Amino acid sequence: MRPIFVVNNFGQFNHLILRMLRDLEIEAKMVPNTTPPGEVAEGCRGLILGGGPSIERTGRCAEYLDLDLPVLGICLGLHVIARRFGGTVSPGRMGGYGAVDVEVQHPDRILAGYPGRIRVWASHQDEVSAVPPGFDLLAVSDICPAEAIAHQSRQIFGIQWHPEVSHSVDGQRVYRNFDRVCRGEA
Repeated sequence: MRPIFVVNNFGQFNHLILRMLRDLEIEAKMVPNTTPPGEVAEGCRGLILGGGPSIERTGRCAEYLDLDLPVLGICLGLHVIARRFGGTVSPGRMGGYGAVDVEVQHPDRILAGYPGRIRVWASHQDEVSAVPPGFDLLAVSDICPAEAIAHQSRQIFGIQWHPEVSHSVDGQRVYRNFDRVCRGEA
């Protein structure tokens, strides 16, 4: 079975994503965000667009969204998804990292198994302020209008928080759910 690619956008937690996937015995490989789309399409069964410092440093990530592969965007990865499909990303009111209580409004495939409220670790330096057309709003918080979104038919998901850090409650669940999507089981 082909691995899930973790696309490195120079974020401080990208290696933790890879480590968590390996700890869950999910085959994964980190790739640069400059990898040609054809190589990405042939080499993996799904993509995780990792976080990073700025949208200008996301390489070819927007092109990967047209490869008909399941995609999970984490933080900056979510912002790439939102902008690519016509949403809006704006500076957040509460920049920096910290604990956030997220209200799960629609526990679709990527948030399956979570209770209605979870505590996560997130940066809100930037955030999705308008959800792109065709996407469902899955979760919100008191400080962010779009903590999680999904395009069901395209299997593209995005979350603002970092499930791979220990401060996010049951973060492994997001990655297990995404693995099930990539296997065609969800």
